[in-house]
Amino acid sequence: MRIPKVRNLIIGIAIVAAVVGTGLLIAQDQETLRVKSPVDASSDIFPVYLARLLGVPLTTGDAYAVYVNGPVAFPAMLDAIRGARHRISFETYVFDTGEVAERFVAAFEAAARRGVAVRLVLDNMGASNMDEAHIARLEKAGCRIGWFNPVGHIEEMNYRTHRKSLVVDGDVAFIGGMGVADHWGGATPDGPMWRDTQIEVRGPAAIYVESAFNENWIETGGVVEPDLLTHADAAGDARSLVVWSSPEGGTNALKLLYLFAIASARQTIDVQSPYLITDESTMWSLAEARRRGVRVRLLTEGDITDAKPVKFASRALYGDFMSMGIEVYEYEPAMMHVKAMVVDGVLSVVGSANFDNRSLELNDELNIALFDRRVAARLTASFEQDAQRSTRLTLDAWRDRPVHIRAREKAWSLFGELF
Repeated sequence: MRIPKVRNLIIGIAIVAAVVGTGLLIAQDQETLRVKSPVDASSDIFPVYLARLLGVPLTTGDAYAVYVNGPVAFPAMLDAIRGARHRISFETYVFDTGEVAERFVAAFEAAARRGVAVRLVLDNMGASNMDEAHIARLEKAGCRIGWFNPVGHIEEMNYRTHRKSLVVDGDVAFIGGMGVADHWGGATPDGPMWRDTQIEVRGPAAIYVESAFNENWIETGGVVEPDLLTHADAAGDARSLVVWSSPEGGTNALKLLYLFAIASARQTIDVQSPYLITDESTMWSLAEARRRGVRVRLLTEGDITDAKPVKFASRALYGDFMSMGIEVYEYEPAMMHVKAMVVDGVLSVVGSANFDNRSLELNDELNIALFDRRVAARLTASFEQDAQRSTRLTLDAWRDRPVHIRAREKAWSLFGELF
């Protein structure tokens, strides 16, 4: 009896090793991209230059609002849902149980009962903790739910939709890092409220946020109807590029967005991301920025994290960052989940993508590159406030960390591009 058990164990280990090995092979940066930009981020022609490089439309007449943390963002999102007249399109990775989930379910449920077409795309893995009673209520009210990549599909289990978007009537959209869970709404028994940022956009860019939703709505079995609603031509004076990604051969537009944004910097680059796992292409771009004299600051989560192995893999790169003269900050009070980059006080990149390989190579992600100095100033002010509540690391102290900690970082860094 022992032999079959041992054989099955060996077979199981071999299968796991094969899956992990395949994932690592797929996740590796297949080619180091070295891009430079002859046009500065602050140039009036850079938005057009970037749009043509990425092959995405440049919208004009957009207006933005920045919401810092869930207690500010969630009421604005729920108000938009309550004001919906025609259609709600919602996509998220995390949809948990609890008070925040109840508020969103009730709002979606009420909208559907008054005749609004409510469509939701949920990641099968990220939303696995969703309350079955909430699902039943939504479906009974007439909401339609598409489940992205059921976990049973082994060949696709590594690919998730990490997008987080809400679009109401094609006129207003919300994107950022917030999912539907209580830790975004306030402190929980598990820890303090997560630090995060959500943005609201009104104007033509909202339609393209919904286009990203429609891509995954088609994939999850929904029927997409053409958007024939009347929309306001302009709501403000910002220019925007809505960029989304899915796993594909070659390099996607979202990764190119980050590389060209870094290449366009002449003064400053401020990045907030809970995970910092860069590949050769991104490291080359950051090194080039430093050679141009650009001040680069990276602000990430500290010991309070939702993914300790990823934290170790990220920390394995800190020495490389600081050796280049890049400033590294770890946020102390809570889990820091903001996904934002500001370049030269004019270009802001905000959305669902982390500054890591999984977001830029494997996940379905959704970001907006927007040109509005007021938004850039608002995000920079938030960065400064968060930096004051963070620990700035120094290279000398970092080199003195214990050997066993270095060993754990090195071990987990082997999986870095898969995380």
